[in-house]
Amino acid sequence: MSGTENRFSIADTSSIISPALVVFEEVLRDNLDEMIRVAGDVSRLRPHCKTHKMLEVVQMEIELGITMHKCATFAEAEMLAQAGVMDIFLAYNMVGPNISRVVVFRQAYPEVTLSVTADHSLPIGQLDAAMQMAGMSVDVLLDVDSGQHRTGVVPDEKAEKLYRQIDDATGLVAGGLHLYDGQNHQTDLEERRLAVLDCWQQVSSLRDRLVAAGHPVPRIVAGGTGSFPVYATIDGPALELSPGTNVMFDGGYGRIFPDLAYVPAARILSRVISCPTSDTVTLDLGYKACASDPPVERRVFFPDLPDAVPVLQNEEHLVLKTSLAGNFQPGDELLAIPGHVCPTSALHKQAYVVSGGQLVDAWPIASRDRWLTV
Repeated sequence: MSGTENRFSIADTSSIISPALVVFEEVLRDNLDEMIRVAGDVSRLRPHCKTHKMLEVVQMEIELGITMHKCATFAEAEMLAQAGVMDIFLAYNMVGPNISRVVVFRQAYPEVTLSVTADHSLPIGQLDAAMQMAGMSVDVLLDVDSGQHRTGVVPDEKAEKLYRQIDDATGLVAGGLHLYDGQNHQTDLEERRLAVLDCWQQVSSLRDRLVAAGHPVPRIVAGGTGSFPVYATIDGPALELSPGTNVMFDGGYGRIFPDLAYVPAARILSRVISCPTSDTVTLDLGYKACASDPPVERRVFFPDLPDAVPVLQNEEHLVLKTSLAGNFQPGDELLAIPGHVCPTSALHKQAYVVSGGQLVDAWPIASRDRWLTV
């Protein structure tokens, strides 16, 4: 297949059934190196695995010295444990059956330090009771809302009261604070820096008040893809940096954050299935193969066809409008950069792995499901 960048060439695609998620290993490794460079010290990193959901990527990170990891589901937590991670932060509030799953996970992986989040007194009490009944404990980080208003509690007196409840609970261990500032999508780096530092001031002030009241705050887990480089400039021994999409990256964040030096390492191999008009081509890349949360015109990007505009997408079809439509025939191939790679990876059973232009492996998307065994 053709390609403007040799790093994304594939010598033989005949065994790849499209649409297919393809990971270019050298690019992925470069992104990991950049993540470590930005952090300044590998011991500060707690990367999120939600983007890739692959055990092999976790093992790469472990080999690079990354020992603390973050996830959002029990399937991801179990994948991390199976990869050998001993410090797992499940950054999600436990409710319903997930409360008992904390107990089951701790019993299945007793050597692993598991921590979770909370932002309400009711599930804090329920989790405490479940852990006491099982004769064990779990670390709980208070989820702080710095302005996104998705989860978390505003860092005021209510937050202090909830943290005190966690610290006083027999079955819980006060594990610190969690801050995901997903609202900070400022393209201008200086604007983003000031907004992130305001979030940090909020959470660090809460930390100081809690410590002054005698409560341990061993860590603050903070950041996401865009805010990660700003948090990395903060000198705080208890600060754990939590980059998200960085390892794979995608077209959406590439557009929003031009200052980030990551390259999309996961791409979708697609094939032309029809040439319906003089200025359109149809690919086998429907929204069952790529995330559909971005607007249709931003769901995928084509480096080899920069003027292509997605105009229609259905379950198994993507129609592109392009002045070069006449150059294509059915069976021709294109590599697409996902606009949002995290949910895209969850749509695929495996990722084909390319290294040195050769197809060398296929990695299962191990934690794409809601549960493995726990």
